[in-house]
Amino acid sequence: MLEITALITYFLGKYIDTYIILALLVFNSIISFLQESRATDAVELLRKKINVNARVLRSGIWKQVPASELVPGDIIHVRMGDIVPADVKIISGVVDSDQSALTGESNPVRRSTDGDIYSGSVLKKGEATGIVTATGSQTYFGKTTELVKKAGSESHLEKLILSIVKYLVIIDVVLVGLLLVFSSIYSISYVDTIPFALVVLIASIPVALPATFTIATAIGALDMSRRGALVTRLSAVEDAASMDTICFDKTGTLTQNKLSVTSPVPYACTEEVLIQAAILASDESSQDSIDLAIIQYGKENNFDITGFKVTEFIPFDPSRKRTEAKVLKNDSIISVVKGAPQIILSLCGDADGKSVMENVVNLAHRGYRTLGVAESSGDRYKFLGLIPLFDIPRPDSNQLITKLSDLGISAKMVTGDSTAIASEIASKVGIGSRVCISSDVINGKQHIDSCDVFAEVFPEDKYEIVKLLQKEGHITGMTGDGVNDSPALKQAEVGIAVASATDVAKASASIVLTHEGITDAVSAVEDGRKIYQRMLTYTLNKIIKTIQIAIFLTVSFLIFRYLVTTSFEIILLLFANDFATMSIATDNVRFSSKPERWDVKSLVGSSMSLALLIVVESFIILLVGMRLSLSVDQIHTFIFDMLVFSGQFTIYMIRERGHFWSSRPGKYLLIASIGDILVITAMSSAGILVTAIPLLYVGIVLLITFISMALIDPLKNAIFRHYKI
Repeated sequence: MLEITALITYFLGKYIDTYIILALLVFNSIISFLQESRATDAVELLRKKINVNARVLRSGIWKQVPASELVPGDIIHVRMGDIVPADVKIISGVVDSDQSALTGESNPVRRSTDGDIYSGSVLKKGEATGIVTATGSQTYFGKTTELVKKAGSESHLEKLILSIVKYLVIIDVVLVGLLLVFSSIYSISYVDTIPFALVVLIASIPVALPATFTIATAIGALDMSRRGALVTRLSAVEDAASMDTICFDKTGTLTQNKLSVTSPVPYACTEEVLIQAAILASDESSQDSIDLAIIQYGKENNFDITGFKVTEFIPFDPSRKRTEAKVLKNDSIISVVKGAPQIILSLCGDADGKSVMENVVNLAHRGYRTLGVAESSGDRYKFLGLIPLFDIPRPDSNQLITKLSDLGISAKMVTGDSTAIASEIASKVGIGSRVCISSDVINGKQHIDSCDVFAEVFPEDKYEIVKLLQKEGHITGMTGDGVNDSPALKQAEVGIAVASATDVAKASASIVLTHEGITDAVSAVEDGRKIYQRMLTYTLNKIIKTIQIAIFLTVSFLIFRYLVTTSFEIILLLFANDFATMSIATDNVRFSSKPERWDVKSLVGSSMSLALLIVVESFIILLVGMRLSLSVDQIHTFIFDMLVFSGQFTIYMIRERGHFWSSRPGKYLLIASIGDILVITAMSSAGILVTAIPLLYVGIVLLITFISMALIDPLKNAIFRHYKI
């Protein structure tokens, strides 16, 4: 619309007006471009990560070739330290695969014959030969790349601005239409009405609205970065204010992504004897997560093994499914073993297998993995007990869920674990008890709003869950750390990557946390809602002033048959008010305790009500100017001053949802307003760019506009309550 106005002014020979409008357009474009530039490109990072080589068997000869040349059916060999170049099914060998870059899970996964290892994972132990099952975009990694390409949330900010402009244009069209009908009836020349239509058009365009939103979110993003949340997509700041649902990836977000021993269950021995045996059957140098958890528990409880000496250690073997150590104890050799409870029980003749397995089942229902431990000084093993292992919740998880609930945000958990484990973790962190299997939700068997926890989630399901929540009208947040989380992070309005996330996850997210844990997400919500309050003030002010100016200029033209201000002065008003009110972006505000939603109808309804009251004020000031026997040119200045001053005072009236004196405005807002009033006062009294009027008359306008604001303020409170502003 501003471009159309520039063309009209040019063809009417108003070149100064044209240049000023073009300057506004350039300014707005530069601000938007600079602030919306993305720092990273997720798809490019994904492609770079796929650039690896492979050992492949071709024509009976092993060769090194780029991974891009592999095809399904190729036989390849991988070993410790390799990045797996494709999706592979193992033919022979055993490997520990670190899939953290894909899944965010830090614990290596053991795979042997017929097991699958995925492109992009790193081998931490062992070697294997396998057959390529998928390459490129068909791999698990590649499919994630394709999802990231098509994922993306819609811009709610763009829709808001377009909706506001639509309402303002409708008002303008109605008023200009009335004017044209009036002109035809009373034979008023269109030469006189076209400049008026131009003035209304200029006045109605929210020139600074996109720039103000951008500046406010950029300032908010800077504040958020100081509190540990880096914003990579500015629209996420505004979306954080509206977010009503957030999905938490369980591992590494709500939990520590580290196994811990919890309440060992000794049988016919002490806890110390049980843990000592388990430590002796562990190897710290392997960095196995289970062994490290057992050793750490022993250290924390001062269980000493200095009197024992391991003479032989047999590591875990897929066929034996246990670790074993020969230990020198009191000048005799004993054997200690640990492994799956049923395997250890099969070695023991003394244990009550039924009782032990009932305990194992009960622990499994609560989400615990269990190990059995036994020792032998002869032919038969003695069952020592069970060691439950659990990825315990982060100490701040429960507090986080409580804070989000206080902010009106529904927290949901997303995990690949079974319903039993999911339910146990959910109960510990304070998330609801309604556990759903993700496939049932995606297939439509269960409604997504009836679920607090999504269990048995495959990586691609997270993306579908976010889309389903958005389809139900939720502004959705998603946390994650692995490549498999990237599509969901990009699809969500607020994608949050934790500090330990992969580069690809961070690139796909709109907010990246820099501190350990997820509690900084609360700060992001609070800051987003503060920014919403500032933008609500600006938007209300802009709509009020637009409606006020359009109605006032139209009705005054119909009554008095001349324009009470000029198109040039309206453009000056854009500078004097719109760009001065950008300082609203730094105003002191309080955040709401519930998610914020832009309701354009409520905005326009409340703005229209207040604008009509201010129109009454405008006509009072116009009549005062006429009683002062001012010339038409001086009336222009008189009304210009009124529009500037009332615009400034309106900000202070609507920035506070209660009485205007209830809170202290921001320092920069005060400075901008005082500066604006002083500059306009000097211009009007000195005749700079406008026709001069006495300083006393400027003071009269200032006084009347202030008194009017104070009188309208109680009515504003009633209007805001009615429209739930």
